[in-house]
Amino acid sequence: MSNSQYETYQAYEPYEPSPYGGFGAPPTDPRSAQTLAYGVYGAPDEARTLPYEDTYRPAYEAPEPVLAQQTPSGGRAARRRRTRYAERPDSAMRRLLPQALVVAFLAGGTTAFVAEDKAIELSVDGKPRTLHTFADDVSELLAEEGVAVGAHDVVAPAPGEPLASGDEVAVRYGRPVRLTLDGHRREVWTTARTVDGALEQLGVRAEGAYVSTSRSRRIGREGLALDVRTERSVTIMADGRARTIRTNAATVAEAVEQAGVTLSGMDATSVAPESFPREGQTVTVLRITATKEVREEQIPFREQRSEDATVFRGTEVVEQAGRPGIRRVTYSLRTVNGVKQKPRRLRTEVVREPRDQVVRVGTKPMPTSVQGADHLNWQGLAHCESGGRPDAVDPSGTYGGLYQFDTRTWQALGGSGRPQDAPAAEQTLRAKKLYVRRGASPWPHCGGRLHG
Repeated sequence: MSNSQYETYQAYEPYEPSPYGGFGAPPTDPRSAQTLAYGVYGAPDEARTLPYEDTYRPAYEAPEPVLAQQTPSGGRAARRRRTRYAERPDSAMRRLLPQALVVAFLAGGTTAFVAEDKAIELSVDGKPRTLHTFADDVSELLAEEGVAVGAHDVVAPAPGEPLASGDEVAVRYGRPVRLTLDGHRREVWTTARTVDGALEQLGVRAEGAYVSTSRSRRIGREGLALDVRTERSVTIMADGRARTIRTNAATVAEAVEQAGVTLSGMDATSVAPESFPREGQTVTVLRITATKEVREEQIPFREQRSEDATVFRGTEVVEQAGRPGIRRVTYSLRTVNGVKQKPRRLRTEVVREPRDQVVRVGTKPMPTSVQGADHLNWQGLAHCESGGRPDAVDPSGTYGGLYQFDTRTWQALGGSGRPQDAPAAEQTLRAKKLYVRRGASPWPHCGGRLHG
């Protein structure tokens, strides 16, 4: 072999491990480079058919003495290098092939990984953040993020809705509000985070309304109590004049005061002053004056009646005359807007107790016959004296009954009380007795009728 071939062979020394997986630097010869390339990426059988070995065969077949002359130990080293170099294409391929397969697998998996990943903007109670997720729907996303929702919370899109990259998911927590609106109390739920937002969400007309707390106040998850009085139109009628005002007063009394009407003394309103004024309500102011008056009144007496067998039937004898009692009554006299009202009794004081009347009622049978007077015309006499009326009384009030007895004569004949109060039969009986005693003289004008 020539020295040029030998020198070509020496160009591959030294054979040190390299980052290419073989020995030393990559060959500079085009053919050797081609062999190395096929040894790593191509098929092993194709690498053996290349003219690589022919190029270097003269160096491999050089006589041992020649190599020994150039390098005393070159024979054994050359054989070792020739053996390692000959084995390099197959061994390199076996080492790099698994790595290539892993790279290919990872490349395909990364594509699938990227395809399943979604960029989502999640806003929880007004706090947004962007995140990446593999969740298929809103429910999975909330579960992954540990966001629990209740019956009064709002989720948009709704739980269970599918997700796509770029979607926005909003969660708004419900807050309890103990709302007193125009005097009516109820508990409502809102997802608004401020009082002003809650009023708008609940549809409460806030313009001109009274709100018990700042409208910019934030509402926590625990909620709050809220008193709202909307503006209303109320008419106040006072002193013959109507005043219509816009008010958010809590009571009728406040509304009256806002209308510029002053209540004094016993003045009142047509509705309870502590009641809530309603929209369109008319409240009338009542100007009241009151005085007191004391009156004395009689207390009626009671009558006690008992039977008496010594008194003729139909006759009643007053044993004890009754006497009415006296009581002192205090009344309240009021005028409302100039109109007098019915007096109202305030108190009563008894000045004198009443005394009962005691009456004896006769049960003795009344005689109808008086000797010496039965045959006379008593009916004619009665007709002449009283027109035949047992209860007749003359204009002076002195005489009464069928036969116009005076009270003194009547009682002298055994009668009781007044003659006009006695039965007709008793009056005739006592008239007969009077005739027996005095004849017809007690009836100077009509006595002649007794014999006519």
